[in-house]
Amino acid sequence: PAVNLADTFAFSGTVTGFPKTPLTLLSTFTSDGSDANATFNSSLITNAFDEYLFIFNNLHFSDNYTTFTFNGSIDNGSNYNIAKTSSSFYAYHNEGDSHADTAQTTTDEIIAYSISSDNDHGLSGTMRLYNPSSTTFVKHYVVETNNIEATNYLEHRFKAGYFNTTSAINNIRFQAFNNTNLASSYEIQGGTISLFGVA
Repeated sequence: PAVNLADTFAFSGTVTGFPKTPLTLLSTFTSDGSDANATFNSSLITNAFDEYLFIFNNLHFSDNYTTFTFNGSIDNGSNYNIAKTSSSFYAYHNEGDSHADTAQTTTDEIIAYSISSDNDHGLSGTMRLYNPSSTTFVKHYVVETNNIEATNYLEHRFKAGYFNTTSAINNIRFQAFNNTNLASSYEIQGGTISLFGVA
């Protein structure tokens, strides 16, 4: 409803008539400067919401040419091995990139790669996870990020896909790796990741 700012108002202690906010802040990961990963577990990802929103705010990584990834778990982090299929596109000013999308891979899903570690660079964006507690349907996700690449190019990335499981997902992990060796971990050294439940 509209509010007429020419009216005179007195606060009675109760505000009615306005819709509730659709977002409930559940948790915020704040880097301590040397984090191997950021994990959101089954105490946060429950059947309380049909949609979850992660907001990446100015994440900074330990090394140049960082690959930032995520994966999900159906056993609260004992295993991160759910098959995923995705598609992506991005706008940037460079050439020669041969990165491919995923097709039923169980490895970590790449959010962005070749990220710069310069002190004035970072990664920000969002990830939406839909209906993770469903035991009937696969679980879709949509990711949008903006970051500076290690060769000083701005990249705006879009990715969408699904976890190919009908088991409930109750844990999401974000990690950073070396571009050419996903077995070599880098650190999240700054920034926040906030998790919201969406009403």
